[in-house]
Amino acid sequence: MARKMRVGVDVGGTNTDAVVLDPKRHAEQNRGVLATHKTPTTPDTTSGVESAIRAVLEISGVPPDQIASITIGTTAFLNAVIQRESRHLSRVAVLRLSRSFLRDVKPFSEWPRDLAAIIESYVGYVGGGLNIDGTEEASIDVNEVVRACSDIRTRKARAVVVAGVYSPIDTQFRQEEKVKEIILREIPGIDVVCSHEVANIGFLERENAAILNAAILRYARRTVRSFESAMGRLGMSRCPLYLTQNDGTLLDAAGAARTPIRTFSSGVTNSMRGAAHLSGHTLTGSSRISAIVVDIGGTTTDVGVLLPSGLPRQASAYSSVAEVKVNYSLPHLFSIGLGGGSIVSASSGDSVRVGPKSVGKDILTKALVFGGDITTATDIVVAAGNARVGSQNLVSHLDLNLVTQARLRIRRLLEEAVDTVKTSPAPLPVFLVGGGSILAPTDLAGASSVTIPPYHDVANAVGAACSKVGAQIDEIRDTSRQTHDQIVTEAKNRAIRKAVSLGAIEDSVYIAEIEVMPIPYLSNQSRVVIKAIGEVDLETNHPRPELQDDGDNSIGEAAELQPPSEVASVAELKRIDHDSYRPTIIRNTITGVLEWHLTSVDLDYIADGCYLLGCGGGGPPYAGKIQLQAMLSLGHTIRVIDSCSLSKTSTVYWGGRMGSPAAISERLQAHETVLAIRELMSYLHQDAFDAVMGLEIGGSNGLEPCLWGSSRFFDRPVVDADLMGRANPMCWQITLTVHRPGEFVPCAIDSGTGRTMLMTRAPRDEDVDKPLRGAITELGSLVGLAGRPTTGEIVQKYAVLNTVSLAWRIGRAMARADSSNTISLVAERIVEEVGGPRSAKILYRGKITSIERTLHKGLSVGVLHITGGGLIEAETGYTSQGYTDGTLRIPFINENIYAEHAGADGSTEVLASVPDLITVIDKQSGRAVGVPEYRYGCHVIVLAIACSPRWTETPRGLEVGGPKSYGYDNIQYHPVGEYSQPKSVIEEYGSLDCA
Repeated sequence: MARKMRVGVDVGGTNTDAVVLDPKRHAEQNRGVLATHKTPTTPDTTSGVESAIRAVLEISGVPPDQIASITIGTTAFLNAVIQRESRHLSRVAVLRLSRSFLRDVKPFSEWPRDLAAIIESYVGYVGGGLNIDGTEEASIDVNEVVRACSDIRTRKARAVVVAGVYSPIDTQFRQEEKVKEIILREIPGIDVVCSHEVANIGFLERENAAILNAAILRYARRTVRSFESAMGRLGMSRCPLYLTQNDGTLLDAAGAARTPIRTFSSGVTNSMRGAAHLSGHTLTGSSRISAIVVDIGGTTTDVGVLLPSGLPRQASAYSSVAEVKVNYSLPHLFSIGLGGGSIVSASSGDSVRVGPKSVGKDILTKALVFGGDITTATDIVVAAGNARVGSQNLVSHLDLNLVTQARLRIRRLLEEAVDTVKTSPAPLPVFLVGGGSILAPTDLAGASSVTIPPYHDVANAVGAACSKVGAQIDEIRDTSRQTHDQIVTEAKNRAIRKAVSLGAIEDSVYIAEIEVMPIPYLSNQSRVVIKAIGEVDLETNHPRPELQDDGDNSIGEAAELQPPSEVASVAELKRIDHDSYRPTIIRNTITGVLEWHLTSVDLDYIADGCYLLGCGGGGPPYAGKIQLQAMLSLGHTIRVIDSCSLSKTSTVYWGGRMGSPAAISERLQAHETVLAIRELMSYLHQDAFDAVMGLEIGGSNGLEPCLWGSSRFFDRPVVDADLMGRANPMCWQITLTVHRPGEFVPCAIDSGTGRTMLMTRAPRDEDVDKPLRGAITELGSLVGLAGRPTTGEIVQKYAVLNTVSLAWRIGRAMARADSSNTISLVAERIVEEVGGPRSAKILYRGKITSIERTLHKGLSVGVLHITGGGLIEAETGYTSQGYTDGTLRIPFINENIYAEHAGADGSTEVLASVPDLITVIDKQSGRAVGVPEYRYGCHVIVLAIACSPRWTETPRGLEVGGPKSYGYDNIQYHPVGEYSQPKSVIEEYGSLDCA
């Protein structure tokens, strides 16, 4: 008789759930669920899994030989990382492949110190890496790799991560695979993880994901083998074993043992898929719609969106796991502190607080209905007669007003959470799962229906049982010889074939996701991402792959024991008091000038402020921040001076990096601009200068002068100023060309790979940008630029002054909001820092609902659409709310160009435009969001800041930086406010009189 039943298991922190599911009976009232069972999760995980499976087989009466597959969702691997379980984490060596890059921003740079202390073993570098066009930066030198292997052996690493620049697009040279082969030959038995097998473009985040994966490999293999042993004891040794992965699809046992990181967040996706199955929600056919799943537990509620593809909506490009930034696929969730154990208390007036404090797992002893003495959310719904849990008599004394207000508060919290994850005002079906589902009302604003499906308390296990096979193609394709449609069709066919090879029924496979993204500065090159989904082939007997035997089959306390870390955990590290922190201002004993000596805290502030001043562009400055903080830790100094400290004849070098954000994310920080400055000095026969200054304060270039001016390189002070006061897409769009045309050239660019170019003449400043951008393509899509040096007098007259101080103040405002739990008011704090309501305005609060994107002459061009109408809590205390109705449209060309509001009555109004600054803030994090991070569903605040008068005091300023310079002749510039010159940090904290 053919096998036809599926077993799903979910291993949670408290309980392990199991179900037997008959997929053929999904249309019946019980949705094909034949049996369910809950059992306490055991310390070794496996015995609880075995007990749960044995129980559901007995309850259902289904013999073991009728089980077609067993699918397990487990948080065990993630918990080992979060809880810093050293017995389960291996020491990892990292070998980076690049001849010219990656040296300054080292692995583990932004990891929690306690976790890095457990995992980090060795960091090495060998020649290799690719350019963005797929050509080799350098070939692999076997002897270099062999020497690195000798060092790795001495460090006793149990695993090695091989990470090369642009390895996800390396289909020709296979550099990471070649290095892996050499390592396995030199160190037999060691685990080797190639970074491209774990994650995609974004070097540091991909490497982090690969390191976490390598650290957990041995524990994962032991755990999977223990699951297989349990199946043997249950008489199912030949039954296929799967684990669920983060995107809601299956991973066979061997795949899970190779890439256990893909299972880290599978519990949530199981819950979402289980909710859809149990509710009978149609995710196929012409009427496909999204649905919202609300999973209410004892302490928290997780809310996510199940897309029409049948998969959970994924988070933005980068996510955080155990405080480590990664870029592999994770579900997008909104979590709130509401659960069955949430503590209810009266607040001021008639208001009532529900959560986030909770009795958690102790609800059975502490909640009123169970004989305890703490009022919980469960007590409220029982008192209201909406649930039968415990003893209703024990809550009959509760004040009616308290019960009414608490129920309203619960409703409000759930409605806000539902609204947060939606991308349009249209109502969507809401499915409630989890043991705390009894808290929810039968209707919610924004929901077309509210359903608590049968077996909602074991939805995770049901989701595991009904999971499908998934396959993804992610590649860079040449579009010069094929049309867009031909490329997509070929990629779709490859994705389908891959899904079938992984065990999907061919006729059931469908394309769930298609994304085609042109690559800046590369002609005829696009990144193509295709995901295919299909039903598991239960009729074919798939042989179970043999797992690698590392000689250690234990999963208990003796496994992978390591000495406890001597480094304090992150929670124990000294926290900065952002209100009392004071920058270090020192008077130079030789020059008599007051200098601001930057600290690691200052760099944190400045980096956050720079990204906001980037107006959506400029690239994230965080790799540069890591580079500079590492330099400070080695004893180097970075000095900042006020512009009034310059003499009229002081020589000031200025510049920054130009290129593709994709190149910046892979090549990290290097010394291209240092090399460009040296080349220009040689051409001009100069052997010294007095100070350095940034081309732009916005984005990654805001920190660049700190590198060149540091004691590591030229040891010159950084002027507290720049030539834009923001970020602009073209290098000639600077205040210098507004007021001093013709002083851009001569200039130099350097690739960082040994190639430098000089441009000595140009008829107009506008004519500099085009040839430089053409050269950038041939130089790896990223270069350092040094422009013709200027003088102290010109800086004082025509630069935008005190912008390093401004970035510092904005970043400090963000840090203060974060530390005081007032992120909801971060926009108001920023407005005050930039001059108050006369100088800045909160334009809009809403949710990103659409992004149009294309590529034009190396620039990212598109339109951001934001929709208002979200629920705003009255008690948040907004002092300047901005529009929340209608929609907001923001065209961008690398940076945001203007913001146009469309009202419900069809009227339109341009609220702000360049050269004023238009920036987007993520409501949840309180940090700026750049064009590369614009994502559907993100709740944002749009802020406009008045620009420096250097842009508006002459007609040429608007010609260079106004709407018409971007081709928007129909947009008239109207100032958003009156510019307020930022207060100098040196003046405030060093008592410097700059009059």
